[in-house]
Amino acid sequence: MMNYQTIAFEENNGIGTVSLNRPDVHNALNQQMIAEVIDCFTAVNKEPGVRIVVLRGKGKSFCAGADLNYMKGIAGFGFEENYQDSLNLAKCFYTIYTCKKPTIAVVQGAAIGGANGLLASCDFVFCADDTKFAFSEVKLGIAPATISPYVTKRIGEFGSRDLMLTGRRFTGKEAENYHLVNKSLPADELDAYVNSVMDSLMSSGPDAMAACKNLIFDICNKLSFEESRDYTARLIAELRASAEGQEGMASFLEKRKPNWVN
Repeated sequence: MMNYQTIAFEENNGIGTVSLNRPDVHNALNQQMIAEVIDCFTAVNKEPGVRIVVLRGKGKSFCAGADLNYMKGIAGFGFEENYQDSLNLAKCFYTIYTCKKPTIAVVQGAAIGGANGLLASCDFVFCADDTKFAFSEVKLGIAPATISPYVTKRIGEFGSRDLMLTGRRFTGKEAENYHLVNKSLPADELDAYVNSVMDSLMSSGPDAMAACKNLIFDICNKLSFEESRDYTARLIAELRASAEGQEGMASFLEKRKPNWVN
């Protein structure tokens, strides 16, 4: 579907896999990779055959944070150049966060700095127990700014204070305890568990999942509690009357699988 230089994309039986593909530098982020991730997640929204998007890193690590050459370049930027560059990074995380399809990050090796923005923007995050995490920005005299909206949604205010102010390293089980990841497992059990989650997602209505993601976004980010009453009533009425909703209810009453399940 798409050809890139710093990432790879493949689709198989409704699963679209986006792989960070700079294994020689532990998939470190640079401007080109950021642009290609934005392009890929934007394009995959328009692919009806893709029902789930998986984000991985090729090689030993998920992502080691910012590329050293990239950091050398931005170190010489003025404010306006830095601002535009940071806006693009923020757009990258937002594009993943607002993807219409369920998104799963599968994390191994290391997830340092900005890598945590990539994974925290996904709906599900699963990691190997020995994965090393760090919000290392403070060690460089900066702050984990563009990743913070997504990380703080996952781990809360005081978990963020702990991990972001110290910049300390921690591994998978601690990441699970902080709710940065949904589940941490032994490396040899990771793929089987991810496959079981994907099987569960594939039994759900594609349109219903997209509507559910949009519902959660609006309830959490846009609507007041009062506004949510009419919004949610209208949404469920629309979904009940939709083709997928009618098929789902009919299949339940007729004790058969709905037409989106193979």
